[in-house]
Amino acid sequence: MSLFKTRDWWSATVGEEEEFDHGCLCVANVDNDPSGHDKIIIGSFQGILRIYKPNPAGENPVEDVVVEQAFKQAILQVEVGRFSSASEVLKLAVLHPRKLAVYNVSAISGTVEHGSQYQFALLYEHNLQRTAFNFCYGCFGGVKGKDFICVQSMDGTVSIFEQESFAFSRFLPGALLPGPIKYMPRLDSFVTASCSWRVEAYKYQVLAVASETGGREETQNIKSGKKVVADWVYNIGEQALDLAYLEYTNVAPSVLVLGERSIFCIADNGTLRFAKKLEYDPCCFLPYGSLSENSVNYLVGTHTKSLMVYQDYTLKWVAKMEFVPVQVRVGNFQSLRGGIVGLSESGRLETMYLGTDPSVFSPPQVESRDLNYASMDAEMSRLMKHVKAKSANNVITPSLKTDEDLTLNVHVSPNLDDVTMASGLEIQGEDVPSTTLRIQMKSRLLLDTVRLEIHCPWPLACNQSQFTVSSLEPNSPTETFVAVFQRFPGLPSHMHVQISATYTSASGGRRVTSARANLPFKLVVKPVFPVKTAVHKLTIDTNRPPVSLNDIFPDLLGENASGQGAALGFQYFGGGPIVTMLASKTSQRYRLQSDRLESMWLPLRELVARLNNHFKKGSHSDFRVSFDGALPLQEYFELVDTHFDFRTGADKCKEMLAQRASQFRTIQKRLLTRFKDKTPAPLQNLDTLLEGTYRQILALADAVDENSMAEMVAGNNLSSGTYLLNFLLKLWVDMSEEESRVLETTLSPVVNASEEQGWEEAVDAAITHLLRTVMAKSAKDQAVNPSPLALPTDTSKVKKHIALFCDRVGKGARLVEGLKDKKEKTIKMPAPKTITESSEPGEPVDQVPVDQLLNQKYRKGKGKSKKNKELSSLGLPEMDKPYAGLLEGGLPPPPVNRLPPEDLESQRKIESMVPDLDSMGEDMAASPREDMSYDRGDMDHRHHNGESRSYGYRGNSNNNEGEDNDEDDDMRRMMEKGSSEIMYAL
Repeated sequence: MSLFKTRDWWSATVGEEEEFDHGCLCVANVDNDPSGHDKIIIGSFQGILRIYKPNPAGENPVEDVVVEQAFKQAILQVEVGRFSSASEVLKLAVLHPRKLAVYNVSAISGTVEHGSQYQFALLYEHNLQRTAFNFCYGCFGGVKGKDFICVQSMDGTVSIFEQESFAFSRFLPGALLPGPIKYMPRLDSFVTASCSWRVEAYKYQVLAVASETGGREETQNIKSGKKVVADWVYNIGEQALDLAYLEYTNVAPSVLVLGERSIFCIADNGTLRFAKKLEYDPCCFLPYGSLSENSVNYLVGTHTKSLMVYQDYTLKWVAKMEFVPVQVRVGNFQSLRGGIVGLSESGRLETMYLGTDPSVFSPPQVESRDLNYASMDAEMSRLMKHVKAKSANNVITPSLKTDEDLTLNVHVSPNLDDVTMASGLEIQGEDVPSTTLRIQMKSRLLLDTVRLEIHCPWPLACNQSQFTVSSLEPNSPTETFVAVFQRFPGLPSHMHVQISATYTSASGGRRVTSARANLPFKLVVKPVFPVKTAVHKLTIDTNRPPVSLNDIFPDLLGENASGQGAALGFQYFGGGPIVTMLASKTSQRYRLQSDRLESMWLPLRELVARLNNHFKKGSHSDFRVSFDGALPLQEYFELVDTHFDFRTGADKCKEMLAQRASQFRTIQKRLLTRFKDKTPAPLQNLDTLLEGTYRQILALADAVDENSMAEMVAGNNLSSGTYLLNFLLKLWVDMSEEESRVLETTLSPVVNASEEQGWEEAVDAAITHLLRTVMAKSAKDQAVNPSPLALPTDTSKVKKHIALFCDRVGKGARLVEGLKDKKEKTIKMPAPKTITESSEPGEPVDQVPVDQLLNQKYRKGKGKSKKNKELSSLGLPEMDKPYAGLLEGGLPPPPVNRLPPEDLESQRKIESMVPDLDSMGEDMAASPREDMSYDRGDMDHRHHNGESRSYGYRGNSNNNEGEDNDEDDDMRRMMEKGSSEIMYAL
């Protein structure tokens, strides 16, 4: 903050609701007054020109307006110079977007008390073919006693006007956006700041001779021209706001540039004199003189309403202004020489000077007294008691607003629809049921345009996902009915439907109200006969005698209704896996078994929920469910590996697609060059190579789409497996609700398909954080650095951290600080699934600690994941596998036989002529000047028996006359970069 302020000498408010910017202010003796007093010329974007003659003795600033003229176009810039060929007196030039006009302003002395009268007359004007941005003037070409005008357009074109006549127009090289421009008389050059953050200088003579008219008359409407070479270029590294040319007697000619964060002083030959880094945002500047040898003085206006006075790079004075200036000028007036004129964006015009009168504010005197510390302590104690009493009775923190403008009530029918409402099904041969949701919207106020959206988890869908209610009356509920069903074959990870309503509140802000509904389990499964054998088995224990499964699942009995209730079977719609549920007759246990691990998540959750409801309805309020079996970590890790394989496969597909797209563009350029050549040359099978590359691109695009779909299915299965593992951990160690929430956020079941941050790295970072904080055993564990959130090379690290996390949980570690550790629990690992070569001979499997077991496993086979796995690991049945037969690395194969039979022969001919890219690169490197010719007899077709197809070619040493060697080099380099993994759409 500055101690001093600028002193107001004269001020006025220009117009009403008018806008001004840099170039709208000019201070000069426009009427050629013999006294030499300057006038203030103002032009606004609304097209109004005003000329002021400041008189501080006047009572009304309106009386100081000597000329006021309205134009139809906006005024971009006003300047005063010798713009008339008839006389050397000063004239006024006004720049409009499509016109440049020069006016004569003259004063006629009055014979009565009204004083002088001013006349405003048009001398000449030029209509512009391009939209103007700014202009500069000077004695171009060394002319004496005259000023020519250079207008810069929005596209960077400069047009030279020699007063009443047009001279020429030229394009500046690399001009994208216009910038400030000035004329340097000593070198007869123009200096401008380009959009590439460089200051460039161009000779006037270079611009004048760079013509393609061939002696014809010059015109503004040019479309081409010779390339203009800059005299010198200096890179300032930031956008230039303004620049000025300095030509004083005691300082070398220089160019002063105002940047966004710096000020540069550059000599007129392009060398830097000095630079000043600014600690504020400048808005305008003005060099006004040189008071000492080899130094320049200038003013800088800032966005903090300050006016800085510099001498070179040294700050000399700071004064506070009343507004943010867009332009400042210095002028000599009747009783004030060297007055500073400032103009704001809104039209505040002020003539000021720098004074030394400080601010009138003075701080009040503080009453001095002796400090009584005993009384201060007593008062502090009394106030603290008062604060505690108020805190106990009142809620200091703001509470959430309970009365919402819109309330959503969702009711799910417990029974399925009598007539299914399913539509757009991709499940063949089955009757898919549906259930109806009744959504009620109730508002307290009148709401307009309420948008209702229903989000169903894959593979579920609804018959209509979006609704728009034009008007919602208060206390008049509106009901909407939606049918939910399973549209795609697959395993849902949860049965929650999210309903959200977006509306505009009474205060004008956008609000969102949401609700969640649970769908019935029988919506996705149907009763079938139990299956005796299965790959995966889970057993849960209870503290109450088992009950008949017929009483637990009365709505899912089907053909099992006549049974004893000891076994039930459920199958997912779409031919999904079968889950068998068994109840023990002698012990208090229940077993679930299936060929898919992730398919047991929803039946297990439904079983536990129905058991809790069954026993808590009676007098058994202490009913408890526990899990004492082996954690299915190895089976869960297979789901992690499958999902990770598809993620890496997506990157491989996109990389190959980018390579083929680059190859396709290069071939196009080569063909275009040959088609444009005046002497036709043989295509050398480039058209065949182009079509073959095009087919590769189509096949790779299909592979990317199929891999994305497979990755989504794998992520959905991983989500189900994560839900299952978290639920088993909760039952395993009897977690509290708070710990369960921490577990859900750490080992997250939400698997999103994101290219920037995937599930593996996010879970690894979350588990590592817990292992370093609340679950750390020693200071060594706390010193482990977290892994970066980047795609890992393999899944060994995240699997090792998950196993270590389960080991710590089993040993009694708590997930929330402040809770007492539980009793250590031995972790059991299933023998046929976990032990490969890790345990020692003769040692029982269940007695091997999990951390030791997995550490040995990873030391021997770190980073190994199952490759070439079909989608059977994703939890889909055989009829459900649209991507069976994946390529190596989890990539879906290209589609086969998509063309009609009549096109197969022509396609085989085209494919037989497309060479292998790696072989092509080697042969071309051996004979770089040989043209390529392809012989079908030399092609080697090895596409049967599951082998990939490879091609050979041979070179032809006959060079065609007129062949462009540079194009051959470009083609050869392109083919050398190609990959040998070529996929064809057969």
